[in-house]
Amino acid sequence: MKRALFLALAAALAVAMPTASGADKVTTTPVQFAKGTSSFSTTHSLQGYDSVNYTLAAKAGQSMRISLTGNSNVGFNIYAPDDIPGVATALGSGSEGQDWHGVLSASGTYTVQVYQVRAAARRGSRATYAISFAIH
Repeated sequence: MKRALFLALAAALAVAMPTASGADKVTTTPVQFAKGTSSFSTTHSLQGYDSVNYTLAAKAGQSMRISLTGNSNVGFNIYAPDDIPGVATALGSGSEGQDWHGVLSASGTYTVQVYQVRAAARRGSRATYAISFAIH
């Protein structure tokens, strides 16, 4: 009897626990400016809770501008060097039509996390966007 109860409990837990294949995909993409330029643009798509972390090096005192177009379900957060998305507080945020611009207070590698808003992610929607980075 105890063995049957144990097997039933183990089977129920196995069904309830998420598997590694169900994990959200986080892609890290380094931003490289072409020689002699101070801006970079790219397009990408997200599905569900997947996200893209763009990393770019900058120096204290430089000005950074980030703009996103293409889908109103996509947003972004900017994180200071050594800050971890989802753990630290973002320096700023934006979405389609809401650029972010600021003067950087520290030198290092900044992370820009791009994601879908919760309602669209929950539905498993796919969203295509274009993002531009400029540092002066």
